[in-house]
This record gives sequence, structure tokens and C-alpha cells, in this order.
Amino acid sequence: MRLTTAGESHGPALVAIVEGLPAGLVLERAAIDADLARRQQGYGRSPRQQLEQDTVEVLAGLRHGRTLGTPLALVVRNLDHANWEWGMDPWPPEGEAAGKGSKPVTLPRPGHADLAGSLKHGLADARDALERASARQTAVAVAAGAVAKALLALIEITVAGRAVTEGLEQRIDEARAERDTVGGVVEVVAQGVPPGLGSYASKDERLDARLAAALMGIQAVKGVELGAGFELAERRGSAAHDEIFADSDGNLYRETNFAGGIEGGVSNGEPVVARAAMKPLPTLMRPLRSVDLDSGEPGEALVERSDVAAVEALAVVAEAAVAFELARAAREKFGGDSVGDFVAAWRAYLERIPWRTR
Repeated sequence: MRLTTAGESHGPALVAIVEGLPAGLVLERAAIDADLARRQQGYGRSPRQQLEQDTVEVLAGLRHGRTLGTPLALVVRNLDHANWEWGMDPWPPEGEAAGKGSKPVTLPRPGHADLAGSLKHGLADARDALERASARQTAVAVAAGAVAKALLALIEITVAGRAVTEGLEQRIDEARAERDTVGGVVEVVAQGVPPGLGSYASKDERLDARLAAALMGIQAVKGVELGAGFELAERRGSAAHDEIFADSDGNLYRETNFAGGIEGGVSNGEPVVARAAMKPLPTLMRPLRSVDLDSGEPGEALVERSDVAAVEALAVVAEAAVAFELARAAREKFGGDSVGDFVAAWRAYLERIPWRTR
């Protein structure tokens, strides 16, 4: 499986192409839209979340609610684009400059891709970088994650994300009063993952490395841990590893899960547990100091509508990222051109190994 996305924060739409799905996977529009709605919720979100009300459209790869085994094309429209038609017109706009985005951005925000993107690509207007760098693009990634969860459900894997930072609402209220932003930590748990997803053969195939990359690829994520993560560095080996037991039927299991369900880059049959740390968002209503890239003079960074926090939204995005990576690993393991082939290979594999979902 492969996911390719395109689109800008205030452009006409966001697009995702999902390749490698088997034929016959039943998708429900309501389930995808429900995840899109979850991404827009959460304490501390901006008014834009009420403007967009995201829904999914399918342009290719689906007929009568079933995948065709060909690339699946998903679209999420940016309803706010109506206010940016001149500033984000894909073609040279006609008439006088009007509306949002009509003035170049030359005061980059610390913590955003504004400066780095402008220097890398030689941009006179940082908007050419920040529009794609924006976390708005995670909307279509969540839609793709909902598709991945539908596939995983066929082999009895569930994935759920949640915010785990304590006192988050109070921190958000305090930051809002001071026109500031806050971050936090989210946790994603995948239940029912069988042993054998991923590989120890090369670093690119290690499931833990793939999950870490998927989570670090989300905007504003600055740290990832699996299982007990960094805490393990402070423990002795006797207290850091999960002892192996067998039940009365000979099925293997663990009583602890410090490894987070992955050993040697391969799933071990315990729940896969991953956490991601999100930094405070870089768009502040009380802007930080910056330098005007046009004049070279000091100034205050760009101020644009923003969330005070998006930690609960990150939980949904991280859930989608983990689900897609697990679905990709499952497709590698079980293959099949149709869902019937895919599920049959999974069942045959479970018959071979001494493991059952607990």
C-alpha cells in the first residue's frame, strides 16, 4: 500500500491516492466522514473548524461502495477557499488583488516552515511554503486512515488514539487568556495485531521504525516513543523486558507490554502502543519576533487564524497514521488481490502459529 497526498491549506481541495488496496473492500462514507469530523473537534480549536465541515468525495477506485483493486482517489474540499480565490488561484489571477492571501508573507513564524521553505526554494512569498506545510493537509490523511481501518477490521485489528496529557483543558484556557498556545501528548493503541508484521531484515522494514516515521511525519510532532519508550533507559534489563508465557492451549502471551507490541522490528502479538509529543503551535495571536525577508528589518511574525491547541485532533491524525502503516504491513504479510484472498491468508497464518487474540 502507498499513500500520496496533494493540496494546500487554502487551495481548492486536498487529494489522496491510495494504492495497493485489494478488490472488494467495503467502505462506508459515514465512517470516513465521522473520522474527518473527529479531527475537527477538540478543546482549543480555531473557528475554521466550524467553517470547513469536512466530507470525503471519491473520484476513482470505488464502485457501489466496494474497492476495485485499483488506485483509490479521495478528495476533501476546502470550503474556506471561497475567501481565498484570488490569493490561492492555481492559475495567474485576473483583476485586482482581493481577499485573503493577496499580500505576500515576508515575516516568517518561528517554529513553522515559513523561513526554511522560503530559503530552500528561493521564495519571495512564504505562503508558497506555508500552505503545503500546514496541518490542514492531515484531513485527507485521516480519510485514508479510515480506509486503512476498514481493511484492518477484516483481520480483527482495531486502532484508537486519545490525548493523554493531564490537565489539558486548564492549560488551554490559561494559554488562550494570554494569547498563547500549548502542546501535549497522544497515545495510539492497536489491538489484535498478530505476531509477524514488519521485519528485522532491514531498517526500512522494521515496524517500529515505520511507525515512528509515520508519526514524526505529522506536523508539530517532535517526539515519539513505543511501549515504555524512554523510561526503559532508566531500568535494568530484568525489569525492562516482557517475559513469555503459554496458556493451557499452548498459545503464547505476555503479562507486561513494555515493548509496546514490537520486538526486533516485528510485532509480537501484544497491543501496539505508540505515543507522540506535540509542540505548541507556532501561530500565536501574540506574535514572536521575526525578520522581514524583503526589507531585512525586524518585525513581528505572521498572525493568521490558529488553534490554541490541537492535541485531541492530533490523536485522530496519529490514529490514522498508525492504522495506515499497520495496514501496509498487513498487506505485505498477507497479500491477495481480493479481500477474500487477504483474509484467507490471515486465517491460514493464525492456524500455523501458537497465538490468539486475548
